[in-house]
Amino acid sequence: MRARQISCCFSGYRPDKLPWGGNEDDPRCRALQERLRQVIDAACAEGYRHFICGMADGVDLYCCRIVQELRRVYPITVEAAVPCPQQADHWPSARRTQYKILLANCDQVTVLQPSYDRRCMMRRNRYMVDHAAMLIAVFDGQPGGTCRTVEYAMEQGLDVAIIPPVMQEGDK
Repeated sequence: MRARQISCCFSGYRPDKLPWGGNEDDPRCRALQERLRQVIDAACAEGYRHFICGMADGVDLYCCRIVQELRRVYPITVEAAVPCPQQADHWPSARRTQYKILLANCDQVTVLQPSYDRRCMMRRNRYMVDHAAMLIAVFDGQPGGTCRTVEYAMEQGLDVAIIPPVMQEGDK
């Protein structure tokens, strides 16, 4: 178990809530991934050393990949918080393959329960927040799991960094 004070977790949207869907070649997706890289790099520079990824399709996988890449620069670890073993069973083949590769390259895998039920994603999100001091969230106010995770993290007193999925004109 890693020390909470040096741990950071992630939350964000799945492809169906992102304007580009699953097209990672879209310039907006590339821009979001670059903003995530900057925020995660800054967290590393501030002393965060353990990163917990929920491994959901979309933003979670972007974050997992970025943290794994940043291990070449920082002495950091990445933990996959998997809600249940069936998490990726119904994903498109290419994303399921990406998931398996990222999962195999995590330093730690925590499977929260043996099978799917309607509350397992919420349990995974609570686990991440309960084991971290910071949450990095791709969030623009849409209702759902990310919204509830941001609210819970704020209630628990975590530092929360909100990154909008798409930059608005005039934002830096």
